[in-house]
Amino acid sequence: MFRQTKGVLQKLRYLSFNGQQHTWRLKSTKAQERACQYQAGQKIHGFTVREVVVVPDLFLTAVKLTHDKTGAQYLHAARDDANNLFSVQLRTTPMDSTGVPHILEHTVLCGSEKYPCRDPFFKMLTRSLSTFMNAFTASDYTMYPFSTQNGKDFQNLLSVYLDAVFFPCLREQDFWQEGWRLEHEDPKDLSTPLVFKGVVFNEMKGAFSENERVYAQQLQNKLFPDHTYSVVSGGEPLDIPDLTWEQLKQFHATHYHPSNARFFTYGDLPLEQHLKQIEEEALSRFERINPNTEVPSQPHWSSPREDHVTCGPDAMAPDPKRQDTLCVSFLLGDITDTFEGFTLSLLSSLMMSGPNSPFYKALIEPNIGTDFSSVAGYDGSTKEASFSIGLQGMAEEDTERVKQIIRETIDDIIEKGFEEERIEALLHKIEIQMKHQSTNFGLSLASYIASSWNHDGNPVELLQISDSVTQFRKALKENPRFLQDKVKHYFKENTHRLTLSMSPDETYVEKQAKAEEEKLQKKIQALSDSDRKEIYEKGLELLAAQSKTQDASCLPALKVSDIEPTIPITSVQISTAGGVPLQLCEQPTNGLVYFRAMCSLNTLPEELRLYVPLFCSVVTKQQSQQKELRTGGMSVSPHVSSDSAQLDMYEQGVLLFSSCLERNLPHMFQLWSDTFNSPHFDDEERLRVLVMMSAQELANGIAYSGHMYAMTRACRHLTPSGDLQETFGGMEQVKFMKRIAEMCAINTTAQKMSDSAAQLESFMKDVSGNRKTRKPVRSHIIERPLDPQGGSGLSRKLISEVNFQPCQMKTFFQMPFPINFISESIRTVPFAHEDYARDPNSMQTLSAFRRGVDWAKSGDFSQQDIDEAKLSVFSAVDSPVAPASKGETPTVWKQLDNVTDQIPFQIL
Repeated sequence: MFRQTKGVLQKLRYLSFNGQQHTWRLKSTKAQERACQYQAGQKIHGFTVREVVVVPDLFLTAVKLTHDKTGAQYLHAARDDANNLFSVQLRTTPMDSTGVPHILEHTVLCGSEKYPCRDPFFKMLTRSLSTFMNAFTASDYTMYPFSTQNGKDFQNLLSVYLDAVFFPCLREQDFWQEGWRLEHEDPKDLSTPLVFKGVVFNEMKGAFSENERVYAQQLQNKLFPDHTYSVVSGGEPLDIPDLTWEQLKQFHATHYHPSNARFFTYGDLPLEQHLKQIEEEALSRFERINPNTEVPSQPHWSSPREDHVTCGPDAMAPDPKRQDTLCVSFLLGDITDTFEGFTLSLLSSLMMSGPNSPFYKALIEPNIGTDFSSVAGYDGSTKEASFSIGLQGMAEEDTERVKQIIRETIDDIIEKGFEEERIEALLHKIEIQMKHQSTNFGLSLASYIASSWNHDGNPVELLQISDSVTQFRKALKENPRFLQDKVKHYFKENTHRLTLSMSPDETYVEKQAKAEEEKLQKKIQALSDSDRKEIYEKGLELLAAQSKTQDASCLPALKVSDIEPTIPITSVQISTAGGVPLQLCEQPTNGLVYFRAMCSLNTLPEELRLYVPLFCSVVTKQQSQQKELRTGGMSVSPHVSSDSAQLDMYEQGVLLFSSCLERNLPHMFQLWSDTFNSPHFDDEERLRVLVMMSAQELANGIAYSGHMYAMTRACRHLTPSGDLQETFGGMEQVKFMKRIAEMCAINTTAQKMSDSAAQLESFMKDVSGNRKTRKPVRSHIIERPLDPQGGSGLSRKLISEVNFQPCQMKTFFQMPFPINFISESIRTVPFAHEDYARDPNSMQTLSAFRRGVDWAKSGDFSQQDIDEAKLSVFSAVDSPVAPASKGETPTVWKQLDNVTDQIPFQIL
């Protein structure tokens, strides 16, 4: 098919929509026009406008304000985007590792003055059309963002958020539930032992079961040893039980105050309404204070330091003798210096991103480690930035060798500098990022400006990215050694440098458990008889409260009548090019062209299925510099899609995706042609590096995405597509990649690597051969029209597994984690069926699943329950679609469109 596609690509290279080449430029929008009318010094609902700045790079106008009474800072980004966002950010700087900001983040969401019901955020999920609702705890700030496309919904959510943040109940019972408590293992049984419980306590135990998280936390604590970054803001499990309810309330009183707050709104809704509501519902009740939450600069060391930490062994490591991690980390400049931060971030990419970078060549290619350390690169999340470089999956005996290579590579960069083409490729990447429009652009902006603004940097300056690019080009022109001088200053001559190594300890998990038990026994021994009685009674009270049906009538809710009954139609043109179905969709993409293609794997032999993800991972890694210079990225991914009407029928293939500036369209398609018609799997050393990196990435992700692996595995024996999903992206794939990586790690023999390369070559020949000469491996191939109602005559081919028999299966994978991931799946009905559902204690989890089924069967629900279920459906159906994704669905899943279009009418 790819040989045929080559002809298609040649035709597409010279395609222009409607026969014209568009010149993309900033057009004024209503939202921006309104924002531009504000003047510095203007008073609006208790706020004063400080500056109004048009930011053409991002197609928005920024309005910066301060609250007169409290000093609260405010930034509004007016942009023609219906997915409006609000966030309030508080600078939270703990001085111990009890996790007080993290526990507070959880506890304020347990009810407030105006909305005292338990867990109002969760209840609002079914009472609104929010496109995002969450909260984050960083090292030095806590953020509460939400987004929605509905104006009334925005006001409802804003009311809930303001009340939760500034006027929470902070009940002691909520502190026990969310933070920590002593409770009997079975709260109803006084004879069962007392144990530590709590949402955050268990969450952080799970977080620190990941070796990457352990290393990252230790690195930050040791690089910044003198203030808030020396502690664990999320909470160290052994320190969390030292936090008291009174300390939690005091932290809220000093940190959750408007004088310590930064408000951000984004989108096309009027600013005045936001300011009026925020003033009336929250800020008018406060006076200005001095929160005293500033973070001082870290005193610089006079000489470098070294340290060592331990972690648990990695059960999925390809080579048990190569599980060490080592990084050299450098303290850099203040992140509020926008241009310096831009330069250092770009410099970091030049030094280690891509196979042509100096550190990739020096550290990855020699097979010293499996990949860069997960913390490697530029980190601008703290008041002063840092840069780290090092490896994971290395042997302990290579420690000195790695340190020497890092020193030599820095010297080499200072001497030789960087190729001009690599610099241009990175600047091109920045241009692409500025033009790309995502569905959560507001949230991306809020996250992007958060750290610098948190330390009183200028958020508007951060948004003016092209100014930094212009200044960078000027600096490079005036001083050709501009970047080498930065490397010399920040890396060669920097004495605030930490070398941190980490190695596995076979008794690590045992030591952690022992330390927790000692902490527990210390707490228990201090209890009196009355304390024990109170713990038992409070445990029963909490259990009763958790089991009680909550009255959520105080919460605001949208009505079904507020919802548009139709879904906007995206106009597309369907035709063919070289015999291949082709769809064109014209959208305002700021001059970017997005390309997608689906290539069937129906002729792929069964034994090659396991190689599909590996193929997808490595096939686009060639010509990386040209791809950065000419495109916004090129990717290939496995594709499995169940039929909408038959559970035992599915489509399999690989999805191609790329984007580029319109001027680079011919180059992008030439790169695709080269990728599939001239692959280079004969470079066995390069293949070995990619295999090791892929296997390491999969192994690292198990602890973080264990729930996804559990769900994928649970679905394996229920449908044919579920079985293929497990092959492509489940534990089956993890184990397969571990075996392949072991071939690379043990001897790295030419024969072993040749075997893998041969399999990939075989795979490539299968997908790139002429479609007419290939015969399906599976006999039951069903053709379905791509456009059932359009009459285009185009079709797609699905596999029908007529003999598939679903069966029950229980599986357990023993992993070295202190938490369990569990999933139970049942086979139901396909998407198009009228009954399709559009919408760390393993045994209790399974029991909850089953009780949910019993509740649904009983029919014991109210009209309010039904209305909330409808809103949940609309929230999913009406989720925002980026210009890059519009028109995407009809190409591959057109028949689903016709079903989805009818959903609002059926539900109403």
